[in-house]
Amino acid sequence: MPNEKFRSSSFKDPLTPDEVVFNDKGVTFRARKLIGGTDNFVFYSDISGVEIDNGLFFSTVRVIPRARPEIVISNFSKGDARRIKELILENVPSHRPDQFR
Repeated sequence: MPNEKFRSSSFKDPLTPDEVVFNDKGVTFRARKLIGGTDNFVFYSDISGVEIDNGLFFSTVRVIPRARPEIVISNFSKGDARRIKELILENVPSHRPDQFR
């Protein structure tokens, strides 16, 4: 899988855009603030769900990892939010032993 990177809208937050960076093993979520911010790396196998909250123009992506608090990244275009969710779900393994059948 090629490495892909998404940035939140600079229209809504020009100084501190959130980022989502994909690689072969997992996803890095960067929530930036004026001073500092947080970087969260999550392996695909540790992700239990992805939700999108759509607003009028922008969307918020909520990633629900196992045994950790949810990760919230904001101000993405609706198309980028759908693509982020799609890429995560494509890479989450479907052969986990705890999955209901």
